[in-house]
Amino acid sequence: MVSIVLAGGGTAGHTSPLIATAERLRELEPGVTLTCIGTPKGLESRVIPAAGLTLRMIPPVPMPRRPTVDLLRVPGRLAASVGKARAILREVGADVVVGFGGYVSMPAYLAARTLRIPVVLHEQNAVPGLANKVAARFAKVVGVAFPATPLPHARVFGMPLRRAITDLDRAELRDVARRELGLGQARPVLLVSGGSQGAKSINDATEGARAELLAAGIDVLHVLGPKNFTDAHSPITDAATGARYVPVAYVDHMERAYAAADLMLARSGAGTVMETAVAGLPCVFVPLPHGNGEQARNASFLIEAGAGRLIDNADLTATRLLAEVLPLLNDRAKLTAMSDRLAGLVPADAAGELAKAVLAVAGGKR
Repeated sequence: MVSIVLAGGGTAGHTSPLIATAERLRELEPGVTLTCIGTPKGLESRVIPAAGLTLRMIPPVPMPRRPTVDLLRVPGRLAASVGKARAILREVGADVVVGFGGYVSMPAYLAARTLRIPVVLHEQNAVPGLANKVAARFAKVVGVAFPATPLPHARVFGMPLRRAITDLDRAELRDVARRELGLGQARPVLLVSGGSQGAKSINDATEGARAELLAAGIDVLHVLGPKNFTDAHSPITDAATGARYVPVAYVDHMERAYAAADLMLARSGAGTVMETAVAGLPCVFVPLPHGNGEQARNASFLIEAGAGRLIDNADLTATRLLAEVLPLLNDRAKLTAMSDRLAGLVPADAAGELAKAVLAVAGGKR
């Protein structure tokens, strides 16, 4: 029996491709043993068990962005986390470790290296993270979502996505999804999301533009993020147009939100970029202004293809939001053209191809 350990967590950008790949591994290799490694601080503590996967925890080892006293603690924390990961790999008899980046991946990669267990990694962003930069030096397979990602021996798989996304028929699911989400059937729908954690700038601009959006007959499904959602957030219906503002903390099945929407305003995390591209949902992206600029790079190929729009975070106001989204939502032909340009821009079965590569490595090891 093949035993595979998958490591990745922190945000949906790491957990979603992990879950998608696990689904395909189960399809391709019935009876495979899958064990996921995560940390108690990340989204994985909820979504991975919800996907029916076994999750084992190791201590998180965050890397400080600036030289502080916390930097001195990293070696000791890393050693403890690697030791815990080694124990898990031995216990489950791992044939291969598959990493998707994030804090949890570095200890898993190093543990596998010391135990001579082969590593397969997947980098979701156009600009790679530290853990995957290190592991790419010794990994058997280096998978990337974007062709220009600067990692050695990179093989372009695209983004591993769940079948619920790759098989999504937005038109067929639209009416049901809108009814489930409390949205109107005939009005245009704007989906707003700042990612799994939410985004203050996007939330503030949306709330500032809310009255005018509703007055224009636009329904808004606003995913605020769990930490931003309070008891004060409740649905609003415009008395004149009947348009609805529906705020939610989180959406467990984003494919239903994609089906309900005509246009999305979102951060350009790699997962969101790839999921909406495969789903054919036009987007106005607002890249996260921090980090190493990967979010702007993630969306660049869609912007260049005329399949998306981009607003710098510093420029995002309620006025700019309205100026960007209202002309699109009121022009069905323009939205259709953007959706048509999305077709075929990204590989649709990255999860299946990555799963095949993982099983090939596991078979070679055995």
